[in-house]
Amino acid sequence: MYTLVYSINNEKSPETVYVNLTNSCTNSCIFCLRNQKDDVCGSNMWHDGEYTLDDIITQFKAYSPIPKEVVFCGYGEPFLRREMMKEFCKYLRKNFPEIKIRVNTNGHANAIYKTNVAEEFKDLIDAVSVSLNASSDSEYDEICKPKIQNAYDEVKKFIKACVAAGMDVSTSVVTGFDKIHNIDVDKCEEISKELGAKFRNREFITNGY
Repeated sequence: MYTLVYSINNEKSPETVYVNLTNSCTNSCIFCLRNQKDDVCGSNMWHDGEYTLDDIITQFKAYSPIPKEVVFCGYGEPFLRREMMKEFCKYLRKNFPEIKIRVNTNGHANAIYKTNVAEEFKDLIDAVSVSLNASSDSEYDEICKPKIQNAYDEVKKFIKACVAAGMDVSTSVVTGFDKIHNIDVDKCEEISKELGAKFRNREFITNGY
């Protein structure tokens, strides 16, 4: 069975586990880990998407004690498996209401589905981390190579929608991945605060962790 649920450094009793729902993404970021390697701490991230909710639950329950946090994050954009993510969130809310649920996302969901996905998930997830990655639309297009139109604008709209839905919202940028792109971190932080979100600068690490 391929990896749907994993932990960093292959911890057997981690406080946080990650859910790798899909390998599809609407970005092709030049710094993305999936362009460098196939695994995270030995767990192969590539799969064909042919799995069930029970498969996720089985891999999740293999961790003992039950983790304190579940993060949707892997080798793709989690919201592209919107309904599956919703079902697993409902399972967690019903059976383990104390678990904190977070989604790491590129922020394209509302643009993809042409609806307010943030509002849909407001009672199902506690926090969202949105990859801002740039201080302008041209820089975003160069770094993230999005497959949707007006992507940077859509990311900012999604951040605002998540804030309006009452989620704990943070944005992130990745810096230091090459010598060409000198991202204006201060400007990114300013944009993030204007949108009502917290901000994090993630320095690039070759292995991703």
